[in-house]
Amino acid sequence: MLRLTWVQPEDLIGHELRQAAQDGREPSAVAARWRAAGGPEAPLTAGASPRPASPYLRLLATDLLDELADLPSALADDEPTDLARITSLCPDWPVATGGRAARPARLEAAWLGRAVGCLLGKPVEKLPLTAIRDLARATGNWPLTGYFTARGVPGELLARHPWNRRSAGTSLAENIDGMPEDDDLNYPLLNLLVLQRHGRAFTTTDVARVWLDELPAGRTFTAERVAYRNLLSGLEPPLTARRHNPFREWIGALIRADVHGWTNPGDPAAAAGQAHRDATLTHTANGVYAAMFTAAVIATAATGDHDVHACLRTGLTVVPPRSRLARAVRRAVRLARDHTDFDTVVDLLHDTYAATHHWVHAVPNTALIAAALTHADGDFTGSVRRAVSGGWDTDSNGATAGSVAALLAGSPRALPERWTAPLKNRLATSVGDFHGAGFDTLARLTHLEATRP
Repeated sequence: MLRLTWVQPEDLIGHELRQAAQDGREPSAVAARWRAAGGPEAPLTAGASPRPASPYLRLLATDLLDELADLPSALADDEPTDLARITSLCPDWPVATGGRAARPARLEAAWLGRAVGCLLGKPVEKLPLTAIRDLARATGNWPLTGYFTARGVPGELLARHPWNRRSAGTSLAENIDGMPEDDDLNYPLLNLLVLQRHGRAFTTTDVARVWLDELPAGRTFTAERVAYRNLLSGLEPPLTARRHNPFREWIGALIRADVHGWTNPGDPAAAAGQAHRDATLTHTANGVYAAMFTAAVIATAATGDHDVHACLRTGLTVVPPRSRLARAVRRAVRLARDHTDFDTVVDLLHDTYAATHHWVHAVPNTALIAAALTHADGDFTGSVRRAVSGGWDTDSNGATAGSVAALLAGSPRALPERWTAPLKNRLATSVGDFHGAGFDTLARLTHLEATRP
């Protein structure tokens, strides 16, 4: 039987109950009805529960999802999704400058840095923090100084903590042969297509059209899969982000944000605006803020004129200051400044979020990225290894940290060859005509869009 992940009502309801508790709604009465009927908890890591629910439970889950959507939120005033309301809450919203184009070499470094960080995190995605540490220590690779390897790892340890099933064959050090396909690279490629076809004045509907034309449905996950389903059901943005979508504050919009920053160097306001139009296809509130924050950080880093700390401060200017995301990032930066041992920073973040937030949620993952960049002072190797070693969405966090730190480094030559050489300047993807493209080619194409009137 086909068990389609991330869309079955009985699998969504548990996530929506947790989301409601996080965004200021009171879901206890709905939760009691679901549990009294024998409804299961949300799947811990995968997108589907082991067995399908009965027809009754599936119908009940659908009704309860609708009921949860109608509950009022106590956080609505502090966490809007509408851009005008977001900007009204941001007293230091950056002034639009028009920016300037980043050099192709800096953009090539950014593409490479994103790929390196993603590749480093792929084998340990979904693994608990203790497993990541134990697997790396077993091969003398802690703190991380290179890609993960299975060579020398005791069989008993691998039996307890197997590598990510889809990634081990392409992402362990002994198996790397170019950059394998990953959604953390597919989405920047899709946004490059959006800009090529619709320019920087693209709409959210334009993003949806490109997805329907170019993105295989099976390559989507969490919020993106729900929004894709909603599009095929006839809904239009921004309803695509809201209808039965408990993942709307997860990390998916953040991993799409880089191109918006790369094409608006020195103009974080424009970058955040582009990221908002992209993100609202699939996300709301803090899921959107994570994308806007990342785009603004990257737009500031892309000029080469600022250190990582100034970039992160600028990123916060486009996030409502009383939002959960802003508070999490500010705290993460403080922790990174206060503790010399990054493992301590990670442990404190996990103490705060691990019990209440899914490992793909935008709030803890964005906080971890900010902490990694702060603690490493923007150094490339230091940033990607900290982001990945912190757990949660390891490949996505490594990718974003790698993009920012590589921009600050300024050139592919400034990135250590032990990280970049295995990529062989070759990217695998199912998006458009980009399969086999080199990062130098992608940089030239990105530069072309950044300079297009």
